[in-house]
This record gives sequence, C-alpha cells and structure tokens, in this order.
Amino acid sequence: MRGRTLKLSMAMLIAALAVSLAIFIGACGSKKSSNSSSNGSIKVGAIVSLTGSYAALGQPEQNTLNMEVKKINDAGGINGKQIDLMIKDDGTDDAKAVAAASELITQDHVVAILGPTGSSTTMAIRGNIDRAGIPEISMAAATPITNPVDKLVFATAWPNSVVVPFTFDYLKKNGITKIGAITDTGGFGADGLAVIKAAAPKMGMTVVDSETFNPGDTDMTAQLTKIKNTDAQAVLMWTAGPEGTIIAKEMQDLGMKIPLYGSHGNGNLQFIQGAGAAANGVKFPAGKILVPAAYGKGSAGYTQATAFITAYQAAYGAAPTTFAGHAFDAIHILADAAKTVSGDVTAAALRDAIEQTSGYVGISGDFTFSPTDHNGMTPKALVMYEIVNGKWTLAK
Repeated sequence: MRGRTLKLSMAMLIAALAVSLAIFIGACGSKKSSNSSSNGSIKVGAIVSLTGSYAALGQPEQNTLNMEVKKINDAGGINGKQIDLMIKDDGTDDAKAVAAASELITQDHVVAILGPTGSSTTMAIRGNIDRAGIPEISMAAATPITNPVDKLVFATAWPNSVVVPFTFDYLKKNGITKIGAITDTGGFGADGLAVIKAAAPKMGMTVVDSETFNPGDTDMTAQLTKIKNTDAQAVLMWTAGPEGTIIAKEMQDLGMKIPLYGSHGNGNLQFIQGAGAAANGVKFPAGKILVPAAYGKGSAGYTQATAFITAYQAAYGAAPTTFAGHAFDAIHILADAAKTVSGDVTAAALRDAIEQTSGYVGISGDFTFSPTDHNGMTPKALVMYEIVNGKWTLAK
C-alpha cells in the first residue's frame, strides 16, 4: 500500500511540475522582445567620441542628440512614446566602442544605435550589430560602412567615394592635376587613400607622392619634405583628427607655397583654432551648414538648417559643425521612421522603416535610402570651403 501511495505521490509531483513548466514556457513565449518599445519608451543608444582624437567631432554630436531628443520628447515623443537616449563615449577607440555597443544591446536593450563618430569604430561594432539584428545609423564616412550594403547599417555622413571625386573635379577646374597625398592610417584616412588612388587615374589626376602618418603623431615634417621635393601642385590631406592642424603649421614652417586641401573631416572648429594663421587659405569639401546661404535662401534645406543653427547657438553658445549635422540627421531619420511603425517599435520593424526613408531633407543633404543604397548622398550635397581670417567661406 505504501509503495502504491509513493508511486501516486510521485506521479502527482511530476504532473504538477509539467503544468508549472508549461505555464512558465507559455509566459516566456508571450513576452515581447526586450529590444522593443513595449515598456512605453523607445530605447535608443548612441556611441560618440567624447574623448580621444575625435573628441572635437563627438562633442557637437552629443550636444545635438541631447537637444533634438528633448525637442522630440517635449512635443509628445513618437506616437506617444518618449525616446530614452543612452549615450556612451568610445574614446575614439575600437575596443571601447565594441564594449559600449555590447552594453547598449545586452543590458540597455536598445532598438537602434546611432554612431559611432569614427569610421574605424563604426566598422569595429559591425559584429555586435549583425549578431543582435538591430539597425545602426553611423555618423562616419568610410566607404565600407555602406558599400557593400549591410542590411542593418545606414550612414548620414558623405562617403569618401563621393567626396574624393568631388574634390578632384574642383582641383581640375583650378588647373591642378598633380597632388601629394598625406593620409592617416586610421579607418577614415586609409579608406580615403584607397579611394584617392583608385579615382585618380580615372579622373586624369596623378598622385606624385603618397605619405601616411599614424593617429597621435606630432611631427609630419619628413613626409611633407618628401612631397615638397616633388612636382606636386597641391597637398591633399585626408584626416579628421587634430593631426591636420600640425600638417598645416608644418607646411608653413617648411615654406611650402603649394595649396593645402583637406577632407570633409576638417569641417570642425578644432582645425581652425588649432592651426591658427596656418589655416588661412586651406580648402576642404563639406556640406552646406557652415555657410547656410549655400542651401539657397528660402529652400527647405535652408529653413531646416537655420532653425537648427539658431537653436544650437542658443543652447551651446557656438555654431554647430558638420558633425552636429550628421547627428541631427541620424536622430531625425530614426524618429521619422519610428513614427511609421504600428504598435511596438521593434528593431526589425525600425530597420525596415529606416530603409524606406525617401526625400528626407536633412542638414547634410537630402536622403533617400533603398535596399541597395544605405547612404543616399550625392555630390549635390557638397560645397568647397576656404578658410579666410579664421572663418569658413565658400571657395570660388
């Protein structure tokens, strides 16, 4: 009798455990993905360089993201949901960027990541993005960020593949066909050099000398001396770090009379302030925000940009840079896409909505994405600048 009772008790226990397990599995199955807006807010991560060599780029990006998210939330958010923005500093370091992405994805459960600031850090977190299946809107410019297309990755900066040919067109119109290139070995500079070398022969340009330097280097005299001893008609510098200011000063010290052309990475106050008098006469391509009249007064781009500039100056006491513009476009492309999502804003639904962006008038240009184009930028978004008396002016 005791044996029968024991067997019955065991059977009842197993049945109870089975029911409990079924309830638990059912409950888990009914839960919505943690990477969604099911908690009443839309969790968005951002990775920017607030320290390290790209700090001058990342700070205005952070300022812009904070300002624009507050504006969106104060206006009621996105379909009644507030944006919960979490910003991480990557220190302009690949490993720190990867750690930041991992934390945002696995601990903060964000539905998207904006940034990083740099090309190298953007490529470094690609594995995190692809494994998690969440969309990323980068604010960096290396060609491989969006070419070839990664289903999850978009960008708001002009890629080198667009900017280099634009620059060569300008050089040729000004009678320059022989250049000495000096580029950094980081992601942005290395890609820039690759595009320069590939585009030059196709566009009738000759790279008579090609020199490189490492991020953090403080003396490029040897490289510049080599270029000086060639028949280069101009120096083409491809970097977004503070090393650009050193190059401008050392060219002056070496008595180099040929002009210095920079990249779109030089559209920041750090370059003007750091190079001082040596910055005068330097030309570089970038978007139109530095001289808003370039948009065309009365145009949608002009209206958008001037409103942003006014708000940014009131909030931070300085004019926004091109990098602030990249951040503005990133958060508003995301917000506009999220508004079209019915129900919870999941990472998958948000990705699909971002890819359908069409005719968005931004600070950096007009954006139209597609399954085969996750940048959407053309040379029409660019102008050539010249620094005159410490100010950005439109080059002739």
